[in-house]
Amino acid sequence: MKIESKLEGLVFWSRWLQAPLYVGLIAAQGVYVYHFLLELWHLIRHANALDSTAIMLAVLGLIDVVMIANLLIMVIIGGYETFVSRLDLDAHDDKPEWLNHVNAGVLKVKLATALVGISSIHLLKTFIEAEKRPESVMFWQVMIHLAFVLSALLLAWTDKIMSGAHKAESKG
Repeated sequence: MKIESKLEGLVFWSRWLQAPLYVGLIAAQGVYVYHFLLELWHLIRHANALDSTAIMLAVLGLIDVVMIANLLIMVIIGGYETFVSRLDLDAHDDKPEWLNHVNAGVLKVKLATALVGISSIHLLKTFIEAEKRPESVMFWQVMIHLAFVLSALLLAWTDKIMSGAHKAESKG
């Protein structure tokens, strides 16, 4: 029994091996902030020389960076809270509302929908520059986007089924 207890303790402790991964994602988010600021500075500096399409593409690029940063935040905060350790944020006035009911299923659905949003931005940029893109590239981008949409719908449906089954179990 003593060996089993120690093994279980080691298995439970192993969740902390993910902590450096979340720190790495925080560093990656810093890279995205730097990239965003560079792109914003480029847009501001060259605004007079850009046409409306170029400005729209630059703004879509900024939105894309923001959406990826949002995805990173969901993974960092939600993943840490779900898989490593509870965050002691009850005293914080600006605690994100979604964190109150985060679990692995909710996190997956949020990540999938964020990926759909990011894919939508890329697809919109592709269609704006359609004359520069081969039709086969546009076709595959649409197919990949549809795969993301279908995956997000299936994850949401599965999560709904699982949460309904969980509610039924707790009542019975």
